[in-house]
Amino acid sequence: MGRLAWGVGSRDRPETGPPSGRGGRVEHRTSPARPPDPGHERRTKGPAPPPPPSWRNWLIFLGIALTVVLLLRPSMNGTEPTTLSYSQFLDDVRTDKVQTATIDANGGVVGQLTDGTGYRSQIPVALQDTTVAPLLDQHHVQVTGQGPASATVLSVILSLLPLLLFVGLFIFLGRRAGRQLAGGLGALTGSRAKLYDAEKPTTRFSDVAGYEGAKQEVAEVVDFLKHPNRYSKVGAIGPKGVLMVGPPGTGKTLMARAVAGEAGVPFFSVTGSSFIEIFVGVGASRVRDLFAEARKRAPAIVFIDEIDAIGGRRGGAIVSNDEREQTLNQLLAEMDGFDPSAGVVVIAATNRPETLDPALLRPGRFDRQVEIPLPNLKERAAILAVHAKGKKLGPDVDLLVVARGTPGFSGADLANLLNEAAIVAVRARRDTVTADDFDDARDRILLGRRDASNALLPEEKRAVAVHEAGHALVAVLSEHADPVSKVTILPAGQALGVTQQLPVDERHLYPESYLQDSLAIRMGGRAAEQLVVGEVSTGASNDLAGATQLATRMVVEFGMSAELGPVGFSGDGPAYLGQQEIRSRQYAEATQRVIDQEVERLLKEANERAITLLADHREALDKVTALLLERETIDGSDVMAAAGMQPEGRPAPEALGEALAHRADGRA
Repeated sequence: MGRLAWGVGSRDRPETGPPSGRGGRVEHRTSPARPPDPGHERRTKGPAPPPPPSWRNWLIFLGIALTVVLLLRPSMNGTEPTTLSYSQFLDDVRTDKVQTATIDANGGVVGQLTDGTGYRSQIPVALQDTTVAPLLDQHHVQVTGQGPASATVLSVILSLLPLLLFVGLFIFLGRRAGRQLAGGLGALTGSRAKLYDAEKPTTRFSDVAGYEGAKQEVAEVVDFLKHPNRYSKVGAIGPKGVLMVGPPGTGKTLMARAVAGEAGVPFFSVTGSSFIEIFVGVGASRVRDLFAEARKRAPAIVFIDEIDAIGGRRGGAIVSNDEREQTLNQLLAEMDGFDPSAGVVVIAATNRPETLDPALLRPGRFDRQVEIPLPNLKERAAILAVHAKGKKLGPDVDLLVVARGTPGFSGADLANLLNEAAIVAVRARRDTVTADDFDDARDRILLGRRDASNALLPEEKRAVAVHEAGHALVAVLSEHADPVSKVTILPAGQALGVTQQLPVDERHLYPESYLQDSLAIRMGGRAAEQLVVGEVSTGASNDLAGATQLATRMVVEFGMSAELGPVGFSGDGPAYLGQQEIRSRQYAEATQRVIDQEVERLLKEANERAITLLADHREALDKVTALLLERETIDGSDVMAAAGMQPEGRPAPEALGEALAHRADGRA
């Protein structure tokens, strides 16, 4: 189980089953974003087209301004004249309100009233009224006549100028938009790969800590890129593609860049999602453009990160994605179609290899699959040493001890741990990072931030102390369990208390006795509550969930059931993302009932064993509880001392016989 974190009321903290893969640890946590890689970066495309001349912008501005002026010219000439009806016009003439009147051939009248206001009216020509002229003369109105208006060339131009300007502006903007659309589609369909120049490669295999096996796997790729003639002389074809699989944050991208750095060739980097666009066919065009650029600069490396975005199985979804499938088809054609001697190697990375299309994985495309697993103990120590450069570490910091306390951490997690530890030191106004800073940073990453306002009631604090003392004491008294590292009742995140265990060595196999001890340890907190408090609480919910899942895996996957025998119903494929596998049941209802009965039996036996151990060591349980209430945080040596055991984990001579008897009872 590696490192175990038992928590009252905690969520998703302990790994509830024996972890899989090298190092044997799988923990759920959020990986930090990858820091930007060093190196010069530039687009593969040429320089952007120059901006249009500035006089064009001024011409557009002047045209718009002139159009606005012409449209507003009538309103700028003065106030709009008042429109009078024919009857109102005659009444104003009779009352001497009209001063002037200009009458045109169509009976239109414009003029000025005595108060200076302009007016407009219309004399009905059909009435043939002959009294208007005498009436105007009688009231001394200055009357003038206006013949038919003759349209001049200038007036015609001025009247049509706004329309012409609008049409010209529309044509100009339309052509400009067309040019931009053509250029935009070119950029849309072009490759979005970034080219890292290789004149001075900075990333080498020496920059990648650990992973010697993976380095050996990709060393032939470097040799092929450096010395392609060696392969062509004997008729061998170099690898076309390498697929790197592994959990997030393990350094797949860094490994690919190290290959390019060792080979001294250009390195094209692109993500799988950057091929996909809303327009069908854009992704395929980008793939063609990418490989065309790579061939021009061959030998070169094309790195496609998160290839599962475009390389998923075809035909399996209810709703098809034509764009993704066309992109994948083009990628398959490019990888299997270009000249093998061109020196273009494709390296892809994914943490979901089970979702990739089989055609992508066949020989001739991705010839090799290189697993980049979570680092083991030595690799974690080496990774910590790399990321510790530039940080002032205190004399009490042992990176090997820190590595022992971080099973299941990826390279990105370890980098984040060092950064968090440095932040803790800065917060405490220290110039160096101490071992306590690493402990605080690890607890913050795994458990969350400690909130001083999350104070417990006295009875709750005692219940948590009893619960954690039960976990710790059962772990100490179990023969095959990992040593206890730290026990705390300080709330952090969703956990009210935590018991931490650190493995002495990296485990690759988990015997049944180890798993049975793990079940008993998970039940230890609840058993302690039953013995001391007299009733159980909701704090054991996470323990019960973890124990149930572990017992289920023992029965279903590992064949550790006498009733079912050596039968396994495991899921297919690795789950690098840490998600729980969705199993389709491969057995009958009767088998399911037997599985439920066996899981229940294992849990009951583990609970009874925990109760027996704690009842036989009630005095030690009370001592550990008192220490937790007094100090709030204790280490494994305090628990062993309370149980009468020596620091190296062996019972003291006076307690040796009693401890062995209790362990024998627990295994029975």
